[in-house]
Amino acid sequence: MILDIMLPFYGRFDHLKAAVESIQAQTDPNWRLVIIDDQYPDPEPGEWAAAIAAEDSRIEYRRNEKNLRISGNFNESIRLMNAEHAIIMGCDDVLLPEYVTHVRTLIAAHPEAALIQPGVSIIDADGTAVSPLADRIKYRLRPAGTGTRVASGEELVTGLLRGNWLYFPSLVWRVDELKKRSFRTDYEVVEDLVMILEILEAGGTLLIDEDPIVFHYRRHATSVSSKRGPDGKKFVEERELFHDAAIRAEALGWKRARRTAKIRFTSRANALTELPGAIRFGSRDAVRSLLRHVFGG
Repeated sequence: MILDIMLPFYGRFDHLKAAVESIQAQTDPNWRLVIIDDQYPDPEPGEWAAAIAAEDSRIEYRRNEKNLRISGNFNESIRLMNAEHAIIMGCDDVLLPEYVTHVRTLIAAHPEAALIQPGVSIIDADGTAVSPLADRIKYRLRPAGTGTRVASGEELVTGLLRGNWLYFPSLVWRVDELKKRSFRTDYEVVEDLVMILEILEAGGTLLIDEDPIVFHYRRHATSVSSKRGPDGKKFVEERELFHDAAIRAEALGWKRARRTAKIRFTSRANALTELPGAIRFGSRDAVRSLLRHVFGG
């Protein structure tokens, strides 16, 4: 059983090195790494990645012919997947040495799971362990319970609409579920949740496994979601996501999920916290967009 690790790249060279080196340090050698360079303007990271690939047959380096942007590069990742299970890892995140070992054990025990959420901890731009407010909220939003457990259906979807507590770059995907679909290329922030909801609404299950911690998620100011908060664009996408989710929930007869999508309380509260930054930024359009998200229907 090989685990495909897809690594779309457009970012800091030092973070890319840390990500790749953490993969090479896995205690389980049964992985394949594909680095997909999305036309990053500095050639040095690509040259380094190509050299690493030349030395290790498990690593492949590819450079897109044109810049596909984040969702397009996720779709390129899907196209290049060969294994039955894969992750689409952030080029700034870090695998702990037992990640592959542990998730392969989970896959063997629960081959039916469409998604697996392993244990995650948070680091900052410099690799220091942190506990930001956003992640403390995520922790509280997770389904109740301990140990390895399966979640599905309306209850799970309602919880994710209340607040997305998953960590997309750490997720293990069943590849056949991804191959049926594609990430929306008109989104740059919420495309992961759109994909997840689509899989779950079609009957897919999520395996939750919080212990041990096997993945470091890097949260920093230059990430796409961080930059899209104060300018309001993140919340334009979220409004569309919740609107569409409410329609689908109604069609499924999921009343609680529909109500949660309509209320979108956590998303509104998040937009409210971004208002001071938008005001400091001096963008009237951003302020109007955020106010619309907080108080609009």
